[in-house]
Amino acid sequence: MSNYNGWTNYATWRVNLEIFDGFDPGEYWRGPFESAYDLGDFLKGHVEELLETEIGNAEGLVFLYAMAFLSDVDWTEIAQHMLDNYAEQVA
Repeated sequence: MSNYNGWTNYATWRVNLEIFDGFDPGEYWRGPFESAYDLGDFLKGHVEELLETEIGNAEGLVFLYAMAFLSDVDWTEIAQHMLDNYAEQVA
């Protein structure tokens, strides 16, 4: 499973490093996440909204390339990492 710096792949590692390092999903979402999958789905939507804000044109080449890169991200893995870190901080 760990193929790039301990992550599934380069895209997952890079998105976690560049976008979610220090990210607190509780600042954006009130209430518990039922699972890592649910949190991962939220994270994916969050990044897509960031792209739409930063890049703008959802039909443009840059946006489409960014979305293609994001299609390789294992969102559940990033979410589980966040949940594990939270559990360590609370314990």
